[in-house]
Amino acid sequence: MPAGNTAAIGTLPQPARRDFSGVGYEEAMRRARKIVPILRERAQQAEDARSLTRDTEQLLHETGLFRFHQPKAFGGMELDFVAVVDIPAELARGCASTAWNVGNLACHHWILGYYDPETQHEVWDANPDALIASSIALAAGRARKAEGGYIVNGRWPFSSGVDNSDWNMLAVTVLGDDGKTAVDWRLCLVPKSDYEIVDTWYAMGMAATGSKDVAVKELFVPERRALALQRCRGGLEHPGAALSTGPLFRIPIVAASSHPLAPSAIGAAEGAYEMFLASMAKRAGTYTGAKVADFQAVQIKLARARCLIDSARHLLRQSAIELQAAAERNQVPELATKLRYRAQSAFAVGQAREAVEVLWSCYGAQGIYTRDPLQRHLRDLMAITQHFSFNFDIAGSAFGLDALGGAYANPTM
Repeated sequence: MPAGNTAAIGTLPQPARRDFSGVGYEEAMRRARKIVPILRERAQQAEDARSLTRDTEQLLHETGLFRFHQPKAFGGMELDFVAVVDIPAELARGCASTAWNVGNLACHHWILGYYDPETQHEVWDANPDALIASSIALAAGRARKAEGGYIVNGRWPFSSGVDNSDWNMLAVTVLGDDGKTAVDWRLCLVPKSDYEIVDTWYAMGMAATGSKDVAVKELFVPERRALALQRCRGGLEHPGAALSTGPLFRIPIVAASSHPLAPSAIGAAEGAYEMFLASMAKRAGTYTGAKVADFQAVQIKLARARCLIDSARHLLRQSAIELQAAAERNQVPELATKLRYRAQSAFAVGQAREAVEVLWSCYGAQGIYTRDPLQRHLRDLMAITQHFSFNFDIAGSAFGLDALGGAYANPTM
């Protein structure tokens, strides 16, 4: 085992194999809503731990909320794609970091459905609850072709939930014989015994995601565990189609890759809004004694925050619904549509951040205390918007370039 790993790292063993294939959308949402108060109560503990805590991991295993996009054939719910927006957004009302990990780890059950059937059985026959982390940073990993697979080297940042995971999906750029030219792009599934976890995660926001670095050196990855991202741009070209042909597994992976993460921002903003309402309804000014809820400026800012959150949620949900609908028609969205969805995700996250900043601007000095949860929501939103996927300048530029007739080049889209 590489240095940096410990015996405690990995998915919590479960006493029994659970089958969630009969759980539908409404029941999954009910389960998510039910645990929001628990997540809210544990949020500070999770932040202090800098990871997904074991008690919360266990709760999520028991409710099945890691497995809402796992194929039914392996006991997953296989819900429509919009669940990846609605379930994490609901959970983020209590703890944005936990919601981020749920969206992130759950979407890897979805992505594993694109892999070679032998690899799916390798993971899920042994443990259908096995958690899989990732780092989808193609520039961080390098690979070269070898007999039967690839030799992989790299160090990847931001591998959320890695301490709780038995596997990791590491993105690599495959170089040609000259060692310089990119010829392929793969998502390599690696067991925890084969990578080193480097504890770099000391963050001002989203602290409980445990998004540490991962490193490998001269690691052989067999072909069946190296998913070709160019075969996952929509439709059923991927090897997993031999097992799973439902609409969920016809959705383009990279084009939809921001959907599992963006909802934590929407839910965090919703949670901040709820806290603001509860506080302001009974607060009087410290110096004037006036009822704060009577201030027109506060009323207007509350309305603005509400509209920002509603708009952000609609943008994100609508694109998820449209991706599902296209898959049900067995259609692959055009590049322009994919880029529009990516821009909308980034825009929605920006709106969520703005909503919390608006609330913060009139919340008063109470919000500077670390005991007040609103400051965590603010810090979490600030951290989320630093993610590459939510940089609107990058996403907007890509959309604008294509819309104006330029040559946008991304072979994985």
